[in-house]
Amino acid sequence: MIVETFPVGPLGCNCTLLADETTRRATVVDPGEDLPAITQRLQKHSLSVEQILITHAHIDHVGAALHLKRLTGAPIYLNTLDIPLLRMMEIQAGWLGVRTPEVADPDADAADLLELPVAGQRGTILHTPGHTQGSICLHLPQSELLLAGDTLFAGSIGRTDLPGGDMKKILASLKGRLMALPDATRVIPGHGEMTTIGRERETNPFLVDRPAFGQHFPF
Repeated sequence: MIVETFPVGPLGCNCTLLADETTRRATVVDPGEDLPAITQRLQKHSLSVEQILITHAHIDHVGAALHLKRLTGAPIYLNTLDIPLLRMMEIQAGWLGVRTPEVADPDADAADLLELPVAGQRGTILHTPGHTQGSICLHLPQSELLLAGDTLFAGSIGRTDLPGGDMKKILASLKGRLMALPDATRVIPGHGEMTTIGRERETNPFLVDRPAFGQHFPF
């Protein structure tokens, strides 16, 4: 499996390409910005885009999705509980002082436990509300890999003080869904460095019995 993660946009959203080495068909997760950088990497690996998956509808994760769809014809998957955030894109742009990207409703609902073909494997959508109402993660059990969006970071968790955020829900998502995964599961978060479920289970201040001093990422 081809896995390439790289930051896009001013907030450094992790965009990830997941592709089958034989068919060269790819899933693009969180194309938040910088369409040229995304297409350059697709061309480097000679990939065609099978689907576009958005972990949640914050501007830094969804900003280039519609343009990528128009370029490739690939459908966009987003949990429909986050559609209200799509309707707020101009407001979101105002928070950051950036231009408002063009967005549209998803082609399909990234609903809880939806199974998708991803890089020749079976991927499962895990609905993990809390950062937003429709936040999701993508689990690839065969590769022991989790794309966590902004639900879980290395040493932190997603902020819950924006519209749709809920601290009780994100903690329930973390402890009830993500911490049920094997310790060896590698985690690609929505921002920052990779980690593992085992590392976060043992050291993340939001998940162990130690004080947590704040959420690290700005959006």
